[in-house]
Amino acid sequence: METVTLDAVDRGLVHALQIDGRASFRTVAEVLGVSENTVARRYRRLRSAGVLRVVGVVNGVALGHSSWALRLQCTPDAAGAVAAALAARPDTSYVHLLSGGTEISCNVQSPSAAERDALLLHKLPRTSRVTAVSAHLLLRATVLPAAWPGAAWLSEEQAGRLRPAPVVAVSEPVALDDQDRVVLELLARDGRAGYRELAAAAGSADSTVKRRLDALRRSGVLGYALDLSPAALGFPTEARLWMSVRPSGLLQVAQAMAEHPEVCFAALCTGPGNLVAAVNCRDAEDLCRYLTERVAALDAVRSVETAPVIRTLKRTGTAGIPASR
Repeated sequence: METVTLDAVDRGLVHALQIDGRASFRTVAEVLGVSENTVARRYRRLRSAGVLRVVGVVNGVALGHSSWALRLQCTPDAAGAVAAALAARPDTSYVHLLSGGTEISCNVQSPSAAERDALLLHKLPRTSRVTAVSAHLLLRATVLPAAWPGAAWLSEEQAGRLRPAPVVAVSEPVALDDQDRVVLELLARDGRAGYRELAAAAGSADSTVKRRLDALRRSGVLGYALDLSPAALGFPTEARLWMSVRPSGLLQVAQAMAEHPEVCFAALCTGPGNLVAAVNCRDAEDLCRYLTERVAALDAVRSVETAPVIRTLKRTGTAGIPASR
């Protein structure tokens, strides 16, 4: 990724795309008070520099999938290769090398128990240089990366003009067909791909694809996320927190952390640590203050294991896609 300094227009564009990754450049330009050509040019510049991209994200919960947080311990010579292999899988996100480079964390969405077991009980254990694996079922998230306030820049009035229609909850899991899967795979590479390109890949009409994607978005199956390193916004120090919280105070702590601007992800989970979180800080001192002041003030927290992120191989979408748009 090139070193790029973001000015006010760039920051406004970043926030606009965090709110709605499919917002038209015309709409964003009107909100920012600049020309449509300026917005398009800025987006292409940031994307080609590897600073950001928009990706389509499937909400597995709406499809009946289960979400897991994995922790893997590896021999020092193997961690990079194992992390890269995990990042290449379509069912993983947020693949990080942690601490001294011998631990990997990632999130996995499993469509079925069989696929979950294939990964946890067969594929990973067969890798001799993986020395330990722990899997934690994510029970309820109180913070998701798309809502991280570190990207905020626009006024509430400006943000309101960009917010998409609210999700309409569905009572039954949504079923995807082969055309859906083709289109969603392309969106995982480029969430701003045009309807003509998507329709050509699916062998369908532009209008049909648009209607289907609108329906998937309204039902909460499809969302658009901004794939952006927090370092680009001045938050280069990232860490994963594995917390043990008194059960009677677990939900209260999770909800309190949802109000912390440092937290970009928090979820109740199974295992000895019953709350997992991800935080973005400006430097090590900022992380220290967060742990010793904000977290320390939460009385129900029994213990915290902090694992700094030393390298990120994948956030969301598809890993390793070159910037082009």
